[in-house]
This record gives sequence, C-alpha cells and structure tokens, in this order.
Amino acid sequence: MIEYNIPIVKPIGGHGIFVDAKSFLPHLNQEQFPAQTLAAEIYIEGGVRTMERGIVSAGRKPNGENHKPKLELVRFTIPRRVYTQAHMDVIAESAATVYERRKSIKGLKMVYEPKYLRFFQAKFEKIK
Repeated sequence: MIEYNIPIVKPIGGHGIFVDAKSFLPHLNQEQFPAQTLAAEIYIEGGVRTMERGIVSAGRKPNGENHKPKLELVRFTIPRRVYTQAHMDVIAESAATVYERRKSIKGLKMVYEPKYLRFFQAKFEKIK
C-alpha cells in the first residue's frame, strides 16, 4: 500500500494496517461516512473485507448527534501466516484501484440504524 501512496497510519502495528479514510476521501464529510464508504468500495472492488473505525463505530451521543471522532480509519486485519503473497497483492491492488478513482466516489447515507451495535447491523445506500 505504501508503494501505491495509499495513506496509511504509521507505524504499522500488530492490529493490522489502518488506512486513513479522511485523507483517502478528503471530499467526503463525516456525515457521509468516509471510512464506511471506503470499506464498502474495497469490498466491491476486490472482495477484501475490512472494518470501519470511525463515525459509525463511534455511535451517537445521548442527544442523538453522531460522535465525530478525529480519525476515520479502515482496518485491514491480515493474519500473515494464512495468506500467500498473491493474497497480499490482491489486497494492495484492490485498495490501489479504489484509490485511483477516489475522486469519483460518493459517500453513503444510513438507511437503517439498530438501537445497539450499529457498526454490525446498520444499512447504507450510496449517495447519488
């Protein structure tokens, strides 16, 4: 991912690779769910499953407003002993392909939000 200039959080740690969705998709505001959008686009592009760690995961305040964390991250959890180099290439190439078309990516809107665990069960639609 570094070779493709994808904005990742450094140093890379033991919990996977984190891509900075705010830097990846700077034209999206937090209410357009940039990390969730990026996770969805990478999955659509290459079937690579990731996890959003941003406004969706942060939940809501008691007054109903979204918590707005400083960071909007997408976590790639990669158990090194399971995957081959070819798998790693697909992961990086999928992210790179999305990065190439990043300016045309529109955000998401939440169309269903459960009372609990919204980061597992919420549903989204692309903004047109």
